[in-house]
Amino acid sequence: MGRMDDKVAVITGGASGIGAATAERFVEEGAKVLIADLQEDLGQQKAAELGDAATFWKVNVAKESDVAEAVATAVDKWGRLDCMFNNAGFGGALGPIASVTEEEYDLTMNVLLKGVFFGIKHASPVMAEQGSGSIVNTASICGLQAGYGPELYSVAKAAVISLTQNTAMEMAEHDVRVNAVCPGFTVTALAAGKPGADEDRLDKMRQGVTGAQPIARAGEAADLANMVLFLASDESSWITGQYHVVDGGLVTGKPWRKQPSSFKTTKPFTIYRP
Repeated sequence: MGRMDDKVAVITGGASGIGAATAERFVEEGAKVLIADLQEDLGQQKAAELGDAATFWKVNVAKESDVAEAVATAVDKWGRLDCMFNNAGFGGALGPIASVTEEEYDLTMNVLLKGVFFGIKHASPVMAEQGSGSIVNTASICGLQAGYGPELYSVAKAAVISLTQNTAMEMAEHDVRVNAVCPGFTVTALAAGKPGADEDRLDKMRQGVTGAQPIARAGEAADLANMVLFLASDESSWITGQYHVVDGGLVTGKPWRKQPSSFKTTKPFTIYRP
């Protein structure tokens, strides 16, 4: 038996990166998956690869009607909704704060925060009526600690964490869980700065971040997919309102190999005796 047998999931940003890896894991574990994404060619391709267990729906998460239609389509097709993975995102506005335009600000917040809000808003009534379900939101270590990402991206991800915690309190009354995942430096095409980036570009990204965290390798989309799978499955039935950091230990502290040599001495120390 699979960990997601007879379960139905909607995954925004499911055509590539973390979303695509999660769609693959869900289907492997027995789920039916609606891939919701703006990348129509990639989304159709991924759905075709996954067979009858998956379908694609073109969605701009910044538009409430698109998100509502994706949820309704999954429910109409498969009769229920067990996991809403609000994962779609992008880097957002870049550059010094004084250079960010109102249009760039709005687009950043519309995709990274409002899109998550829409996903929760439209999934929660379905799950509340069922009396079960799991909502998972993609936040980031950038929402926990300054300096790891663009300013507005980091602000939006911090807001996603707060939105997760607050809506978890409401939805717990219906046995619906709401959690977030906080990826560290994870190798995806979008993170590499180019949708559809080839393997050479992704390898360069891996090499660039290998030593940044205590576990000396870059994160892979599969690392996050495994955490989302756990949160979507019944194995996490008593976990809600939490943000789950998947970052190789990055925000925990400086890697041991980068600690001052005096911390790692093997010389015997003297015990002071009065």
